[in-house]
Amino acid sequence: MTTRRTIVFQGEPGANSHIACREVYPDYEAVPCPTFEDAFAALQNGEADLGMIPIENSVAGRVADIHHLMPTSGLTIVGEFFLPLSHQLMAVKGASLATVKSVTSHVMALGQCRNIIRKLGLKSVVGADTAGAARLVAEAGDPTQAAIASRLAAEIYGLDIIAENIEDEAHNTTRFIILAKDGEWAASGNGPTVTTFVFRVRNVPAALYKALGGFATNGVNMAKLESYQLDGEFFATQFYADVDGHPDDRSLKLALEELAFFSKELRILGVYPAHPYRIALRA
Repeated sequence: MTTRRTIVFQGEPGANSHIACREVYPDYEAVPCPTFEDAFAALQNGEADLGMIPIENSVAGRVADIHHLMPTSGLTIVGEFFLPLSHQLMAVKGASLATVKSVTSHVMALGQCRNIIRKLGLKSVVGADTAGAARLVAEAGDPTQAAIASRLAAEIYGLDIIAENIEDEAHNTTRFIILAKDGEWAASGNGPTVTTFVFRVRNVPAALYKALGGFATNGVNMAKLESYQLDGEFFATQFYADVDGHPDDRSLKLALEELAFFSKELRILGVYPAHPYRIALRA
């Protein structure tokens, strides 16, 4: 008898990350973790096979914690998934828009639903995650409290949806990265590929300009470039980047060689197939 493979996510049952796990890996057991650190630890300790981790949202921006956890985790990005989000406002049975006074959810979800929160005059309460907020509202049994979460969460915790599809933007989509402890790079020549890496440039004039020049001269598309500070220091900056292509491609190989020359640190975090959603956006 074989043991069922597991995939961890941050949050409680019914979270959007849980939904992503079920859509991409329906045959895996989805295991909730209280924090991102716990999810990473489960992968590092071999307690889970994969991790489904949100990294950015089209409305609320990046999930900052992940940019700090990924570079030193020793984990590999083996895939990506884009999940269109539809947020629901939910409360205990008998509650209505007229009774609710506060709303609890993950900070990202609250940021994605500012319009209705402002319109209803609700007090925003930041919770650990969307599904956890739904559970807390169910346990409180208070018709003045509401949560923003998924339909799955409303079903799991027995809540009524009192306002549907309340996200500010119709394009509200979260991008997830799929992590593994001993993940391998995707093979080259098997379709569109994404390479993700972090780097720190040398402390010399125009270092960033020179480091990135190779991507332009070699025709490599840089889909994302973000900077963030390390250890709270103003001048210790690390860059996070996604580029199209595989390191075995001649163009990307040359660009990475030039980047390495002007960098004091360069680390590839993953080479993985581009999700169809990414490809469709460029069509």
